[in-house]
Amino acid sequence: MDLKKLPKTEFAAAVAQIAGERNIDVQSILDSIEMGLISAYKRDQKEHGVIVPDEDQFTAELAPESGSFKVYKIDGDKKQDVTPPGFGRIAAQTAKQVIDQRIHEVEKETVVAEFAKKIGTLISCIVLKNDPYKMVVGVGKTEGICPKDEQIRNEIIPLGTKKLFLLKEIIKDDIGHSEIILSRRDNNFIKELFSREVPEVANGSVVIEKIARTPGERTKIAVSSNQPGIDPVGSCIGQKGSRIQAILGELPMEEKVDVVAHSQNLSQFIIQALSPAQSVKVVEVKNNYANVTVPESQLALAIGGGGENVRLAGQLVGLEIKISPDQSAE
Repeated sequence: MDLKKLPKTEFAAAVAQIAGERNIDVQSILDSIEMGLISAYKRDQKEHGVIVPDEDQFTAELAPESGSFKVYKIDGDKKQDVTPPGFGRIAAQTAKQVIDQRIHEVEKETVVAEFAKKIGTLISCIVLKNDPYKMVVGVGKTEGICPKDEQIRNEIIPLGTKKLFLLKEIIKDDIGHSEIILSRRDNNFIKELFSREVPEVANGSVVIEKIARTPGERTKIAVSSNQPGIDPVGSCIGQKGSRIQAILGELPMEEKVDVVAHSQNLSQFIIQALSPAQSVKVVEVKNNYANVTVPESQLALAIGGGGENVRLAGQLVGLEIKISPDQSAE
């Protein structure tokens, strides 16, 4: 259906204006309206007690001479006008709804295209809705979702709260609509928090080598410096802990963050990774295991609640760490 060939009815003029202002293809608007009108026709028939078989084929057209809509049933190469009495009002409402929806979709796609440039970075979002499967948040002029498996377990964020999220990816759903996927659980969320708060990380003079994390409980991050005179751990902690406190302020109150120095010396790295435990001794590193000892007084710190500290330290260094008390240290 080509609007250029139609008389300048109010409807045709309105569609042409919207298409021009919003940079939307005229034919895509008309195709959407046609589909909407057929659905509206079937609903109208159902409300009047008439069941339309699924196999029946229909088309909807805009009458050039009047600008009115008609619905036709297709039977082979013939078409039968089945437009119900009074359908013009329903058609007009449907057309408006379809156009509004099409405008909304195009505006969202424009916004999504802008956000596609920000994948992998942090964005500020407002929590709008929460259900057992996802969190819906306001992302600029559109919405994004944080699926359950991208949320921090047991973190409760009240509706209306502004929080930082990692823009993880943009995916297409089954009908081609784009979805902005966000995360607070991904390790890169931690990495970007440090980049945001620590200038030396942002400019590359301090490098985040590895991250081990149990979201909502504990994070261990190993850092190094590629410039002489820069203390990587001190840079991340900040004066009087100012930088690490800003990072902790974006995490659940229960989540602890250990910043440790990365080392090419594996034994030294293991000792650092088991922080905050002190006086750690590496007895043996063999295959995928490391046997270490710590004084009895440091045993609880080295292992951590539920074994969390030693488990994350093992992830950080890429080994399974076995800890035993150092009797000689007592």
